[in-house]
Amino acid sequence: MKNRKLKNSELDRVDVDGFKAAEKTPLIIILDNIRSLNNIGSVFRTSDAFLVEKIYLCGITATPPHKDIQKTALGATESVAWEYVESTDLLIDSLKKDGVTVCAIEQAEHSVSLENYEVTADKKYAIVFGNEVKGVQQSIVSASDAVIEIPQFGTKHSLNISVSVGVVVWDFFKKLQLS
Repeated sequence: MKNRKLKNSELDRVDVDGFKAAEKTPLIIILDNIRSLNNIGSVFRTSDAFLVEKIYLCGITATPPHKDIQKTALGATESVAWEYVESTDLLIDSLKKDGVTVCAIEQAEHSVSLENYEVTADKKYAIVFGNEVKGVQQSIVSASDAVIEIPQFGTKHSLNISVSVGVVVWDFFKKLQLS
């Protein structure tokens, strides 16, 4: 039997109102000084796919509406809740006071490899992704409850931010569904 590619109309996806009403994954994404508008748009699209609760756009990170964000978000800026906050440091403090577990995605001393990081369904997590060149600010790494590293085995030192978001969100989503 040959596989037939499905049409969009056959995918049984929710509309924007259905997305907003759906129970969300207890996951918040924080973009810390992201330069690329295409990366920002990709993060929105990934967040839509896995029912992420909210995206915080911080520092120099651009905000919708913008044609280059929309090019990769494909409308996900309308479904996923988002907010601009200038100071990532103040946001982290506020989230921690609200009981959110903050995890920086970074290569650092005492980091935990992603596959070894344990999540539980009774917690809400905020995962911080940093600038394409400089990574997550040291002050944010220091303030985080955990630092998680994506294992890599090649010659390069990092992954593209949108790829990193996809890998980490999928891992958290899968672990939260199983817990």
